[in-house]
Amino acid sequence: MSFLWRFQKLCVILHIIIYFMEAEQNILQLYRQWAGGDPVSVTALPGAGSNRKYYRFADKDGATVVGVVGTSRDEDHAFIYLSNHFAKRRLPVPKILAVSDDELCYLQQDLGSVSLFDALKGGREAGGRYNVKEKELLIKTIRQLPNVQIRGARGLDFTQCYPQPEFDTDSVLFDLNYFKYCFLKTTDIDFNELKLEANFRMFANDLTEEKMESFLYRDFQARNIMLDAEGNPWFIDFQGGRKGPYYYDLASFLWQASAKYSHKLRRELVYEYYYSLKNYTEVPSVRHFAERLSLFVLFRTLQVLGAYGFRGYFEHKKHFIDSIPPAINNLRELLHDNNFPYPYMVEVLQKLTLLPQFAKIEQPAANRSDGYKVTDKNIYQAHPQDGPATFSKYDGRGPLVVTVYSFSYRKGIPEDPSGNGGGYVFDCRSTHNPGRYEPYKKLTGLDEPVIRFLEDDGEILTFLDSVYKLADAHVRRYIQRGFTSLMFCFGCTGGQHRSVYSAQHLGEHIHEKFGVEVKIIHREQGVHFELQAQNGN
Repeated sequence: MSFLWRFQKLCVILHIIIYFMEAEQNILQLYRQWAGGDPVSVTALPGAGSNRKYYRFADKDGATVVGVVGTSRDEDHAFIYLSNHFAKRRLPVPKILAVSDDELCYLQQDLGSVSLFDALKGGREAGGRYNVKEKELLIKTIRQLPNVQIRGARGLDFTQCYPQPEFDTDSVLFDLNYFKYCFLKTTDIDFNELKLEANFRMFANDLTEEKMESFLYRDFQARNIMLDAEGNPWFIDFQGGRKGPYYYDLASFLWQASAKYSHKLRRELVYEYYYSLKNYTEVPSVRHFAERLSLFVLFRTLQVLGAYGFRGYFEHKKHFIDSIPPAINNLRELLHDNNFPYPYMVEVLQKLTLLPQFAKIEQPAANRSDGYKVTDKNIYQAHPQDGPATFSKYDGRGPLVVTVYSFSYRKGIPEDPSGNGGGYVFDCRSTHNPGRYEPYKKLTGLDEPVIRFLEDDGEILTFLDSVYKLADAHVRRYIQRGFTSLMFCFGCTGGQHRSVYSAQHLGEHIHEKFGVEVKIIHREQGVHFELQAQNGN
């Protein structure tokens, strides 16, 4: 019996080898017919998740095309149909150049070798800390997604899609049971299968209740987006697409566990998608959109856990096993942030996130004796890559006292008696100077005529608007950290008009807004004000 099984397996392998040998000749013949001659070079390209084979053909002038050899005519037919349809809609997809009679081989436009996944490598390796350039690529991509989903669906014959024309309850239940059998049942969790199945059906009905005339990409991920020389996204591998809700692709892309997108970056990209979607179709309210999106994020998370379970636990592929903890973290956060109306399913999923093998790894606190301390009062969002934070010995000493100076640049910038080295120094000399005019020469920025001059002119108000934004953020953070001293200085030519007005107004603004003690010192005028801390500060 064992010998027969091995013989049958060997026959299958030989059949596959012979098939691809013949297919390679077929794709080469298709290229000859299309180009009118042999290629100068043929390079096998890395395979994707399917069994398709990819080759890059180059001619004597260096021009290249990609040849594809598939194993499923229906799948190839779907890609060819969709690509031709999207090209007519002028969407950024590869053009189909030639197709064999059996549709198992075809040539397509070469989009190069740089995928969005490649371009985001630095951000992933930095634990989800993406730089400005990487964020710009993500924004470009997410803004283009509604273009494919909405404009791409217009005039599309969904019966041409593979393996089914529409996202429906049966496909949802298939994926939920895939999660149940390939992941949940591999754990030690005891659950009532009938009660879980009942919640699965409720979940499937909710996911499919809104019918949409949009194209569901199905496998929208960074690996399936190519970038041209200008960093513009081009879309590939959409042959599994079908009619369905646009939320699915957004959830699939932004909650991919290995991408490690921060909450802030996800919110920004959801915002970009939502307002791009408005250009193509009528959109629901932000609240409704967010509620629907959360359902699809939960569904997509369970779906990928099923895939990770099968590929990791059953096929023993390490990459998928390593992807399970971040996916569980996504699930943990989802359950914490949302109140899903599937009580038994949520109960089982919460048990899943509490299993010891999926417990969050906490960084140990550092023991320091060099004048710094580790504190539990961390006002900054932690990043796993950075480990525990250390804090200055000045943390938590409070309350804050703010000192605001006006001064003349001729006599130098005021010294900081606190020993902190000073804070902000603002130069008022770019604004209109009332000291140039005889009526104001003997007055200061505290006098009503000078105040009227400056505010009627308006330049000083625009200047202070920017100062207030900086000062507010700085004061707020110093209060949170429990620092005791902050200094602001305003300088002008004589320390009499513009600097005095600015210092007085900033000091009063900070005292009114934050209630902290503020000392206002007009150095060249010999005038001091003390605004006492309000109750609770």
